[in-house]
Amino acid sequence: MSVGEIAGLLAAVAFVALVAILALPVIKFGKTVDELTNTVRDLRREHVAKTAVTVDETNALLASTNAQLQRVEAITANAQTVTTNAAAMSSLFAATVGGPMVRVAAFTYGVRRAMATRKEGKSGRGGRR
Repeated sequence: MSVGEIAGLLAAVAFVALVAILALPVIKFGKTVDELTNTVRDLRREHVAKTAVTVDETNALLASTNAQLQRVEAITANAQTVTTNAAAMSSLFAATVGGPMVRVAAFTYGVRRAMATRKEGKSGRGGRR
């Protein structure tokens, strides 16, 4: 073996050692990337599961809200009917009882006034004539 061959052999051994030294971090980096990939996959699965649960909960909430709104709509319709009936009853009462009550009030006012005038005339105080 010549000196050139020994130098070539040493260079080859040094190159193999350098490759081996650099291969260890690359292999560790590959394992880290694999772990990161598995973590992202697990997070995605959890996110999909949570999203499905959230969507189901949202759908249940919307269904409940729609049911409550239908009940409120029925209550509002009933309140409107009651209000309409109360207004009709009020108008009917005013029409049937209101007129005669005004006449009775006017009549009693007239009677009281006449009685007061007559009382003043009898007492001699010189009431109206």
